[in-house]
Amino acid sequence: MQDLSTPSPVQADETETLSENVFRRIQAAIVKGEIAPGSKISEPELARTYGISRGPLREAIHRLEGQRLLVRVPHVGARVVSLNHAELIELYEIRESLEGMACRLAAERMSQADIDELRRVLDTHERDAAFQAGLGYYQQEGDYDFHYRIIQGSGNQTLVKMLCGELYQLVRMYRIQFSATPNRPRQAFSEHHRILDAIADRDGELAELLMRRHIGASKRNIERHYLDAHNNSPRGEK
Repeated sequence: MQDLSTPSPVQADETETLSENVFRRIQAAIVKGEIAPGSKISEPELARTYGISRGPLREAIHRLEGQRLLVRVPHVGARVVSLNHAELIELYEIRESLEGMACRLAAERMSQADIDELRRVLDTHERDAAFQAGLGYYQQEGDYDFHYRIIQGSGNQTLVKMLCGELYQLVRMYRIQFSATPNRPRQAFSEHHRILDAIADRDGELAELLMRRHIGASKRNIERHYLDAHNNSPRGEK
């Protein structure tokens, strides 16, 4: 069961509904791992925790299912998604292909002002205290996300809808989960800089290649993680 002992009741401001507020808060808890993958979602417990009626809560849960953060299990109800090894590799194969394409298009279409802003985003990442301490890579979403910025800069609205909409929070969930792998944050930061340099040089072919390699490196990191977990598990669990 999810640990939801600390959140305070929902108090939506004038610009959002109660459903929108609780949607964002549960979404953040799932993506950051505060509600563990595979956890069963209890509507009565969530309603009590957030001080919200079941109607707005069900609307929020439905939206989270649309983002693939929750899955509906027959005779069980909603659970937090927990991708197996094969499903996770498939997700990264999709990223490798589509984000590579987005990077090539961004090199052709991003304005110089957008490129300059993207460089400032990387400067922010480098100054992050957790990154400096080697504890992980900067994980803010939206305009502070290097990948998000490039996808938006592609100008291809179908790619934007898929990668910044439907799949975005699911991808973030696993990026955060694996972001603290030893040596990976510094390596990823260097890869981001090389990708940005290719975009700034308007070299779409190189930018695409570097992005594919970057995501491929993350995919191999995941494969090593699963292999290590398999090798270290008791014989009966293999």
